[in-house]
Amino acid sequence: MTGPLNGLRVVEMGGIGPAPFAGGLLGDLGADVVRIDRLARPGVEPETPPRFDFYNRNKRSIALDLKQPAAVEATLKLVARADALIEGFRPGVMERLGLGPEICLTRNPRLVFARMTGWGQEGPIAREAGHDINYLALTGALHCLGEADRPPSPPLNLVADLGGGAMYLVVGLLAAVIEARQSGRGQTIDVAMIDGVTHLMSAFQAYRQQGSWTEERADNIVDGGAPFYGSYQTKDGKYVAVGAIEPQFYASLLACMGLDPADLPPQNDRASWPATRARFAEVFRTRAREEWVAAAAGRDACLAPVLSIDEAPNHPQMRARDVYASFDGLRHPSPAPRFGRTPAGLRRATPPAGGDSREALSDWGLSPAEISALAAANAMTQA
Repeated sequence: MTGPLNGLRVVEMGGIGPAPFAGGLLGDLGADVVRIDRLARPGVEPETPPRFDFYNRNKRSIALDLKQPAAVEATLKLVARADALIEGFRPGVMERLGLGPEICLTRNPRLVFARMTGWGQEGPIAREAGHDINYLALTGALHCLGEADRPPSPPLNLVADLGGGAMYLVVGLLAAVIEARQSGRGQTIDVAMIDGVTHLMSAFQAYRQQGSWTEERADNIVDGGAPFYGSYQTKDGKYVAVGAIEPQFYASLLACMGLDPADLPPQNDRASWPATRARFAEVFRTRAREEWVAAAAGRDACLAPVLSIDEAPNHPQMRARDVYASFDGLRHPSPAPRFGRTPAGLRRATPPAGGDSREALSDWGLSPAEISALAAANAMTQA
C-alpha cells in the first residue's frame, strides 16, 4: 500500500452516498478499507456495475448476512482490529443489528465509530428519509441557489452529501483517530449533513446578520447577483464564468471586454448591477467562448470557460496536473490532495460484493476454520 494513511484500518458498512465516498477517500489515501456488503442475490445484478462504482475503489468487500449471529460476530472480530468504523444507516439500525457503538466500543475501546446521517442522530425528524436536496433545503443553503425568478436549483448532490457530509466525516474520523492514539480511548462521531452544510454557510450567516446579504436569489455578490461574478453566454452558444471580485481583477476584466470604467457605474453600486449585467451579457455575446479565453489569458481577469463534463479532462491545466487517471479501463478522477513523500494512488478497482471475503477476513485475523464455518453456514459468500 501507499499513501499517508497506510496502516489505518477501517470497517465500512455497505451503503450508498456520502459514507462510501468518505471511505473511498480514505482508501485513496492508503487506508485498508474493508466494506461489509450484503450477500449477493443469485441472478440479481447490482444497480451500478462494480467497475463504474468509483466511490468504492481502493476497498475490499466482504459479503456477510448480518441477520445471522455468526456474521455479526465476524464483524465484531473485524471491529476489534479496526481503527475506525463508518456507517451511514438511519438512527437505530446498527443497534438492531447488534453492532451499535456500545457493543463495538466494548470490543475495541480505541475504536472511532463514525455515524453519517442527513438529519443527525436525534431530533423530531431524525428517522425520516431524505436526500441531499432535502438536507440542503433545511439549512437555508438551497434557498440561495438559482435564478431570482425561478425555483431554487440543486447543485447536483455535491454540497450536502459530499461537502457537508463525507468531508466532515473524514475530518472528524481522522481527528478522533489521532486523539485515540494519544488517550487510548475511542468515541462516537455524529456526522449530520445539516450540521456540515450549516458550518459551510458560516460566512453567509455572518453577511446576513451584518446586513450585506439579502434573502433574494441572484441579488448578492457570489450568488449571481453581481455582474462580475457569474456566467455569460458567448457567440457560439457556450458560456464563460467570471469572478472578478477584487478591484484590480475587475479592471482587468473590463479591459479584456473593451469597456471603459468611466462609462459604467461603480463596481459595487448594487442598484446598477442589473443594468451592468445586461451590458456584460451583450458584450460577451459578441465573441465565441475560446476567443474570450484567449483574450483573457495572462491578464488576471478571472475568466474561465464553462466546460462540459466531457470537455473538462482535455483542458491543458487538467492534463498538466493529471487530474484524471486511466484505471481499470476507465477515466477516474485522480486521488486528491497531492502528497510529496507518501503519494496516494489507485490500487484496486471496485470489487463485486464479497469479492475479497476470504482474503480480507484472513488478513484481519480470522482463522481458516472460522472463515470456513462462516461459508458453511451461508453467513458469508466469496464472489
